Amino acid sequence: MFYAVRHFTRFRYSRPISQSVMEVRMHPRSELAQRCFTFQLSVSPRARIFSYTDHLGNAVHHFDIPASHGQLTIIADALVEVDQPAALPDGLGPQAWRELDEMIELEDYWDMLRPSHFARSSPELEALAKEFGVYQRSGDPLLALQTLNSQVYNGFNYVKASTSVDSPIEEALQSRQGVCQDFAHIMIALVRGLRIPCRYVSGYLHHESWHEDRSGEGATHAWVEALLPGVGWVGFDPTNNLLAGERHIRTAVGRDYADVPPTMGTMKGRASSELQVRVRVTPSEAILPPDQEFAADEEWSRFLEKDQETELAIAQQQQQQ
Repeated sequence: MFYAVRHFTRFRYSRPISQSVMEVRMHPRSELAQRCFTFQLSVSPRARIFSYTDHLGNAVHHFDIPASHGQLTIIADALVEVDQPAALPDGLGPQAWRELDEMIELEDYWDMLRPSHFARSSPELEALAKEFGVYQRSGDPLLALQTLNSQVYNGFNYVKASTSVDSPIEEALQSRQGVCQDFAHIMIALVRGLRIPCRYVSGYLHHESWHEDRSGEGATHAWVEALLPGVGWVGFDPTNNLLAGERHIRTAVGRDYADVPPTMGTMKGRASSELQVRVRVTPSEAILPPDQEFAADEEWSRFLEKDQETELAIAQQQQQQ
C-alpha cells in the first residue's frame, strides 16, 4: 500500500511571543516493510529547518523562529509504502523464554526493559498484572503477548480526550479508559515486567469505513513493539486489538511517548497556547495538492475557514496595538 500522509499542526498564542524553538518527529521511518519515498516539512513563519538522526534511528527536524509571531503552523507531507509484515508462526514454544533470556544477555536492550517516564510500575499496574496473570511466564511468549494485547483492549474503554499527553499511567488505570497513548504505555509496562524488551511506536493508522477501529481518524496513533527470539520486533496495537500491519505507518520509536512526541519545543513570552492537530492518511501514489486532497472534506474546509477568520482577527488586533 502507498499512502500520502499530511500532518497539520498549529499553535496559537494568546499574545505574540518573541521566539520559539521546536523539534519535530513526523518523518516516517524507512526500514523492514516500510519505505518513505518523499518527505516535505513546511513551517510558517518561515524558518531554516535542520535535521539529524537520533540514537534510535528516528529522523528529527528542528528550527528556531527568533521573530515575534502570534501562531506557528507546521505541515508535514510524506509518501510512504507499507508492505504486509511476514506471517507470524503459530507459536514459538516454551523454550523461547530461555532463548529470549540468552538474547538479552548477548545484546543491549536495557532501555527497553527498564521503567521509563510514562511506562512504569505502580500499585495500580501491579493490581492489573495480577488480574491478567501477566508475570507467570507460562506457555509461549508470542501467545502470551497476543493474549495480553486482547486483555488490554477488552479491559479498557477508548474515550477520546479522556487523558492528556502528560497524564500519568495511573489515570487510565484508575478510570479504565484512555486513548492510544495510554493503551501503549500500559502494555509496555506489563510486557517489560515479563522481561521482554518493549518499545513505544508513534505514527499513523489508515482508517476505512469497514475497519472496526476504536481510534478515530484525524489524529496520530501509537502502539508497541516487543522483541521475540527468531522473529524480531513484532507490533501490537492494544487500542484496536490488532497486530501492526500494512495500515500502521511508523514514524518514531522510543521508550515511551516522552522520547517521541510529534512536536516538542519552547517559547519565549508570556502567553498561553492553543494546539490544533489534523492528520490525513490517503491511499495514493503521489502527494496530493492541498486543494485537491481536502476539497471533499467539509469538516476540514470549515476548520480552515475558521483558521482564516481567526488569523484576520489576530492581524487586526496586532495592527491596533
